[in-house]
Amino acid sequence: MERVINFFKSMLGDGNDISSKRVITFLAFLLCAVAFVCNIFLDIPLKEYVWNGMLYLVGAGLGFTTLEQFAKK
Repeated sequence: MERVINFFKSMLGDGNDISSKRVITFLAFLLCAVAFVCNIFLDIPLKEYVWNGMLYLVGAGLGFTTLEQFAKK
């Protein structure tokens, strides 16, 4: 269990700080994955604007998190 907690700490944090951009992006990705599975296997329809909004949120979050690594301190 401790290995899982350390994995999430290293993934979501940069040092000792937890980045809200990473947490929101990770949660949005999980919600997209759940919506995709519900749409495919459970045949629950999903509005296109909701799906597109979540994808934009994930893409922007990943982009901002990546850019922050290259920004000057």
